[in-house]
Amino acid sequence: MFAYLRNTWRGLTAMRTALILLALLALGALPGALLPQRQLNAGKVSDYITEHGWWGRLLDTLQFYDVYASVWFSAIYVLLFVSLVGCLTPRMFEYAKQARQQPVITPRNLSRLPHHGESTVDVSVDDVVEASRKRLRGWRTVVREEENGVRTISAERGYLRETGNLLFHFALLGLIVAFAFGKLFGYSGQVAVIANGSQFCNSGLFAYDSFSPGLKVDGTELDPFCIKVNSFKATYLPDGQANSFDTDLQYQTGAELNSDQWQSYDLRSNHPLRTSGDRVYLLGHGYAPQFTVTFPDGQTRTKAIQWNPSDLSTMLSSGTTTFDPPNTTDETELRKHQIAITGLFAPTALFDGTLMSSVYPAANDPAVAVQVYEGDLGNNSGYAHNLFTIDQSMVDQGRLVQKAMKNLKLGQEIALPDGTKVKFDKVQEFVGLQVSHDPSQDFVLVFAVLMLVGLMGSLAVKRRRLWLRVTPSGEGTVVEVGGLARTDQAGYGEEFTRLSAELLTGKKDT
Repeated sequence: MFAYLRNTWRGLTAMRTALILLALLALGALPGALLPQRQLNAGKVSDYITEHGWWGRLLDTLQFYDVYASVWFSAIYVLLFVSLVGCLTPRMFEYAKQARQQPVITPRNLSRLPHHGESTVDVSVDDVVEASRKRLRGWRTVVREEENGVRTISAERGYLRETGNLLFHFALLGLIVAFAFGKLFGYSGQVAVIANGSQFCNSGLFAYDSFSPGLKVDGTELDPFCIKVNSFKATYLPDGQANSFDTDLQYQTGAELNSDQWQSYDLRSNHPLRTSGDRVYLLGHGYAPQFTVTFPDGQTRTKAIQWNPSDLSTMLSSGTTTFDPPNTTDETELRKHQIAITGLFAPTALFDGTLMSSVYPAANDPAVAVQVYEGDLGNNSGYAHNLFTIDQSMVDQGRLVQKAMKNLKLGQEIALPDGTKVKFDKVQEFVGLQVSHDPSQDFVLVFAVLMLVGLMGSLAVKRRRLWLRVTPSGEGTVVEVGGLARTDQAGYGEEFTRLSAELLTGKKDT
């Protein structure tokens, strides 16, 4: 049993295993880039599953829509972390041990080395050694003495290669820790804000339409800031393809929250607003048709709420706008007369009889195809319900009844049997914002740069050794040079040829 555990540990902490796990981590991240992720857009995930049938449901079972929170991705992540720690720790001690050691002793037969040179010079042994030491400045050198007055120099260079290698892997380890730290203390949330001066404040998780906290985030201590969305402008090409999105907003942060001072910002795609610790992205946009309901007693209620774009090419949208009757305090009576306006919105409408579609994403000729229901909306049932649809169970039970259905253009209205009138009187736009807080982003940048530096060092630096033996003889001084490259990298042959030509002269640089 002990042998099995020992062999398993050795296999896990091998560098080859770490590289395989790193490749698996990169491969596992591909679905997160290619498939819609539930954390970013749950609606797209639902549409993808519906469109692809059993295949979409299988991917959901395998957690391919929640890649970075999946069991299998986390397992690869943890194994890679353990493998790197187990692999790098002994290498670090071995590197520290080698760094303190002197260059190895000069071999007896230098002529057997891949690089070799020999000459006889009319210079003393001491002068040759002194000149060679000066020429080898920058190398780690040690001078040794042998029998019969023979002196040798052992020189090594390229230790930064292993330094770069270790730096790369420790930076990779730091990057993994930084990502884990971000998952613990980071958060992201999405919210839709109508672009008519409406405001959003980062005051808590209930201010969001959807919120994804880190494991150590409870939503009570978010970085405070407020945003006021003044307007939104989208431009499109003649074929309906989006050209640009611009959001005119103002924001407050820090001490500004206690004043009337606002800073202006032009929020665009890939141009997020960066506040203290948070980033605000333009995630999407859509339309919020505005309806005015005139009740039989003459009182009016007006509301505009976002409808969900079901076709991004034409911005054909679906949604529901609800109203409570005025001056009704009795809960039972209130639930009998709630109003729900549900249907489709087309920014540039095209009618084929009673059927309506949209042919262009800009609001050139807006219209709605609505069904008006009256009754109990089911808001007090205790169950969550979709913002963009009515509760079908209330319809099936007869507690929510359709009273009217009609296609409406701007300014047109529809009347209910009891005299209530519903008017489509305006179109507003909303923006979808994503707030992301990642306290590890600076560390991620630092470790990524260190990885690049370490990789460049490990690839560019060459490990090589050189030995020099200076032997006195009756005809002069015999100088013998041998060289050995510690890596397979090309280039040491040219360097050795150039270096040995200078060392074999035995003369000092002039």
